[in-house]
Amino acid sequence: MKSFLIDRYKKGGALRLGETPVPELRENDVLIEIRAAGVNPVDAKIRDGEFKLILRYRLPLILGSDLAGVVTRIGSKVTRFSPGDEVYAHPGQDRIGTFAEFIAVDQANVALKPKNLTMEEAASMPLVALTAWQALVERAKLQKGQKVLIHAGSGGVGTLAIQLAKHLGAHVATTTSTANIALVQSLGADVVIDYKKDDFETVLQGYDVVLNSLGKDTLEKSLAVLKPGGTLISISGPPDPDFARKSGLGWPLQLVTRLLSSGIRRKAKRRRINYSFLFMTANGGQLGQITSLIEAGEIRPVMDRVFPFEKTNEALAYVETGRAKGKVVITMK
Repeated sequence: MKSFLIDRYKKGGALRLGETPVPELRENDVLIEIRAAGVNPVDAKIRDGEFKLILRYRLPLILGSDLAGVVTRIGSKVTRFSPGDEVYAHPGQDRIGTFAEFIAVDQANVALKPKNLTMEEAASMPLVALTAWQALVERAKLQKGQKVLIHAGSGGVGTLAIQLAKHLGAHVATTTSTANIALVQSLGADVVIDYKKDDFETVLQGYDVVLNSLGKDTLEKSLAVLKPGGTLISISGPPDPDFARKSGLGWPLQLVTRLLSSGIRRKAKRRRINYSFLFMTANGGQLGQITSLIEAGEIRPVMDRVFPFEKTNEALAYVETGRAKGKVVITMK
């Protein structure tokens, strides 16, 4: 099968188009013919080697973490899916590889594709929708009437998190650039901070939750927005000791994460704020709940561009510019 892969870690390196074997099925796997795949900043970070200490991939490695497609074969113990089913999934960080014609995925990480979405739209959803769900529903336990600040509201995670927070009944603030104000308002944002004109930490106060996807400065400034007892969740780091333990990292890496996050954890504790780092995990059950929200019209995909499969390198380069509104997708058509 055709696939885009890396032979070694290299910052900014191009992916190589090559021929690789169709994956073998495990007993709980479904083999999916990929029709479309989402492109995410994490793909570039893996290529650059940013996660090589905590994600021990075997090279050469096919990249890609989002997919929509059709089940073609099933393992001996698969009960939830049949050949011909249209599905979408995040395959799990240990089994990435959606920039290819086929992939094998554990049935526990797969869900039926929303009936009202195209393959391209469905492929844009799993990683960002699961990230928003695990941050706001699972980790923050966001309640009706609470106030949440979602940074980078026009990005892939931001566009989904705003919609999910509004569905949960929260009051939503977000940061974005002047050009994207109308977009985030259309998604339900109650308060929009134009970061080119205003400092969010001087405008907002008394918030229950902040979801951060930006750098260290934004992370630390977010503490001023939260009330005592509030929750600060970051998907861009630094990793905390709890993440290291749950990931099964050895003592040396647990110590590294403790040191990396010591500054923000100390400042958060001083303000009686709960800080945690979120590294999204695959979950077909949660994706099924997200499917219900999509089919009910509660949340919708926000897509910027669709690239043909052969232009996967161009798609990844565009994502790296940071200018995408919503998601970028590659299609096998």
